[in-house]
Amino acid sequence: MSEVDKQVAEAMEILKHIAEDSSVPRNIRKAATKSIEILQDESMDLNVRAINAIDLLDESTADPNCPYHARTMLWQAITRLELPPQAS
Repeated sequence: MSEVDKQVAEAMEILKHIAEDSSVPRNIRKAATKSIEILQDESMDLNVRAINAIDLLDESTADPNCPYHARTMLWQAITRLELPPQAS
């Protein structure tokens, strides 16, 4: 497993925790679930999937109803999805 694959797997694990956390508002759990689906869609290049997931997650971090612990986890996932340019 490459370093990039490990980063994506770590991000998906974080997103699974958010999606399963009942203390997180439904719209943010839904964004986490949708991001996982985007990352698993192999019909697109990995960088495109990562960018699409980051965009969706970034919107969730701006939500005033997002609990602090979930916002921190979202930032962790986003950081892991910021892949090097040559990743694909």
